[in-house]
Amino acid sequence: MEALKKAIDAFVNAFKIEDLRKKLLFTLGILIVYRIGAHITIPGVNAAVLAEYFKNSNNLFGLYDSFTGGAFAKATIFALGIMPYISASIIIQLMGSVIPAIQMLQKEGQEGRAKLNQYTRYFTVVLSILQGWGISVWLSSMKITTASGTGISALADDFASGLGNVGFRILATLTFTAGTVLVMYLGEQITSHGVGNGISLIIFAGIVGSLPRAALAEFEMFQEGIHALAIEIFIMAVVVCIIGFIVFVETANRRIPLQSPRRTVGNKVMGGQSSYLPFKVNTAGVIPVIFASCIMFIPAMIASWFPNVSVMQTFAAAFIPGHITFSVIDALLIIFFTFFYTAIQYNPNDIAENLKKSGGFIPGIRPGKQTAEYIDHILTRISLPGSMFLALISVGPYHLKDALDMSFYIGGTSVLIVVGVALDTLRQLEAQLHTKNYEGFLKRGRIRGRMAS
Repeated sequence: MEALKKAIDAFVNAFKIEDLRKKLLFTLGILIVYRIGAHITIPGVNAAVLAEYFKNSNNLFGLYDSFTGGAFAKATIFALGIMPYISASIIIQLMGSVIPAIQMLQKEGQEGRAKLNQYTRYFTVVLSILQGWGISVWLSSMKITTASGTGISALADDFASGLGNVGFRILATLTFTAGTVLVMYLGEQITSHGVGNGISLIIFAGIVGSLPRAALAEFEMFQEGIHALAIEIFIMAVVVCIIGFIVFVETANRRIPLQSPRRTVGNKVMGGQSSYLPFKVNTAGVIPVIFASCIMFIPAMIASWFPNVSVMQTFAAAFIPGHITFSVIDALLIIFFTFFYTAIQYNPNDIAENLKKSGGFIPGIRPGKQTAEYIDHILTRISLPGSMFLALISVGPYHLKDALDMSFYIGGTSVLIVVGVALDTLRQLEAQLHTKNYEGFLKRGRIRGRMAS
């Protein structure tokens, strides 16, 4: 209760600061606009047919839909959400390790980042067009089989007879692309004039926006007697434990002690201070999960091209979330991409060289090659538990959902994003509150986890 009271007081204090209050209200207004757009279905789509399909399906389309807050399942103008921008950002970042020109831009500071951001926007439009066309083709060819055996098209009959499939596909692709560009613009406005990282908050709003629907579904299952009260309490306890475990690991870090050399300037001795070089246990963040999800989505996508080929459908069934084949391959891919992305993100040689130039050193370790080898050893050791953590929270909840007959899925990328964005936003609010001598949300040292080498 005391922690809740402090959090409420912190929010009240935030609204007492005029500048911070404007930023909070601006951010809230942008997020409301995004959520409104997530409920506007594009012309020509039979929303009832789509709702029936997603209600009875258990595939990666549902996982993608959770990132967009239900916009994908309704084929709204924001159906693609911000995911094309995220994909473009990841690809541009990875290209920096193999293309010298991009690598140079990454090292040019603010000007280089501005150019890379512009390239990312252009690439986002290209990905949006490709993904939008693929979804439009899927929508125009999709039919839901009813109990009577009749196939109902995902397109409204009057619209299909007007423009036809080609006309619908062009209109849908343009609408989806324009929606993604608008969402990207809204995210950048939050970053510039609001509180927190706009792109992250857009994803956060989409994921959190699906929570009321999940809670309502669980309540209906309780009312209908499908779940007893004890089961519902147990489910909520499991959800709290999963979130607590993710928060614990996300805030855990391995701190390497650093020492700066002492220098005599006149009659004063400068330097000689101790500091730390922190590495998060989850060094790769959510990127490995996103990469693995993209690859695991391929079998289902290929199978959708051959709806009448039984072999392809049997093959795709093995890659449905919750199947043992899906779980094993997905976990192995996550572990591989964790090490792969960590190796790209952190270069021990560069870190050791920067430490050497600044005069800092690790006590007991010689500068240069030995420092690089030591840092590489530390990164390898913390990447293993980090990768296993990502694999566990990504694969485990699927089986937990089936075992408890839960109406919603919790875990993996969605919870990592929600927890990460929430903590990052709270830290930014905390910093601004401290500048005004207000007590913040977080007590220093309370949520910092540490792991020994």
